[in-house]
Amino acid sequence: MTESNKTWPIEKTLAGLHTSSAGLTQGDAQKRLQQYGANTLREEKVSPFIRFLHYFWGPIPWMIEAAAILSAIVEHWADLTIISLLLLFNAGIGFWQEYKASSALEALKSQLALKARVLRDGQWQEILAAALVPGDVVRIRLGDIIPADVQLLEGDYLSVD
Repeated sequence: MTESNKTWPIEKTLAGLHTSSAGLTQGDAQKRLQQYGANTLREEKVSPFIRFLHYFWGPIPWMIEAAAILSAIVEHWADLTIISLLLLFNAGIGFWQEYKASSALEALKSQLALKARVLRDGQWQEILAAALVPGDVVRIRLGDIIPADVQLLEGDYLSVD
């Protein structure tokens, strides 16, 4: 087991994060937010045109494209037309399905505007989970979505799905 996989004692964690069980001040949290950035995963945006072109890349599209090229070489224009239309139709259907799925996923993400209860300036506050910083003391209750990596300071039995 490596050092990063071990659970540190609470005192060592608090000391390492320069915090206490009383939480952070708003000023400390702002400084840490600037230092570490938002508590979010980076998402790479790919242009729709590039996504569409990906449907022409791979072993199966290459075989279909080779068949189209061979049809052009032997001047079977009807076969070339049919193969090209099927290749475009397949890419269009795949692109449309991916677009609908990513739109549905974005809608779900927006509905899950994750919030967290943190101890700042000695008071419990509800903030966006993206504004959490290392050293924040977070309150977790039954049914909550855990907004970041946490270590349990106090409480009873905890079961996480």
